[in-house]
Amino acid sequence: MRRKKNIIILAAVLLVLILLTMWLQWGNTALQLTTYTISSSRLPGAFDGFRIAQISDLHNAEFGEDNEKLIAMLKEAKPDMIAITGDFIDGRRTDVDVALKFAAEAVKIAPCYYVTGNHEQRTTAYFDLKNGLKELGVCVLEDAWVELERNGEKIRIIGVMDPSYPSMFEGETEADVMSLVLKMLSDENTYSVLLSHRPDMFEVYAQNNMDLALTGHAHGGQIRLPFVGAVLIPDQGWFPKYDAGLFVEGNTQMIISRGLGNSVFPLRINNRPEVVLVELKCE
Repeated sequence: MRRKKNIIILAAVLLVLILLTMWLQWGNTALQLTTYTISSSRLPGAFDGFRIAQISDLHNAEFGEDNEKLIAMLKEAKPDMIAITGDFIDGRRTDVDVALKFAAEAVKIAPCYYVTGNHEQRTTAYFDLKNGLKELGVCVLEDAWVELERNGEKIRIIGVMDPSYPSMFEGETEADVMSLVLKMLSDENTYSVLLSHRPDMFEVYAQNNMDLALTGHAHGGQIRLPFVGAVLIPDQGWFPKYDAGLFVEGNTQMIISRGLGNSVFPLRINNRPEVVLVELKCE
């Protein structure tokens, strides 16, 4: 009887381990589309219904051969533009080809706009990535802006480099540098969509009157607890405030993508890889 009981216990433990392994595998590969509707009285009427797909923190990850599953999700979402908000490559195991193959297909879906993350700053391969993206027709925004026009009305897309890059503003904190850059790029009379890797600077974005900020970096905390959220995030520490989802301060709204790939910690736990789709609405 004791031997039979031990066999049953061992079988139960093995079953739990198998199910846990399957759940972890599913949770790291099952893409999720998260949709937000962002309303503003400042949005020009011509851009009512404008759709932005956000890709963040790919870190060389692949969903299907040559990211065919990711591309299929983007096609189905039918965005008017695609925002790539940093860590497109991984600084520790860099593979520029994965990013460029994805970008080559993404530009066929919608115009693409890209900003750097901290991992691009870590590797000289960024220059190959940047040149490759430009050749493909991706708009690389390095502390720069472009205007999108519809029926004579405009919105501004602002893209900032990750603050881990060296700055021309010597002696300033990262937050101070970000504020100075945004002051140079913003236009208070134009609805502005900010593409930035870092969510921890939300207060700076709000102080500089960004209408909408699309960010990443946090990976949703990699490990998420039910009813609690992220456990630990770089630059924010334990149980951070800005981990994933929509945040609002004054007239500024910020969306933090949980991202797609992994970096130092190789697993996502209760934290599926995410593509964000934003639909802009006039109030």
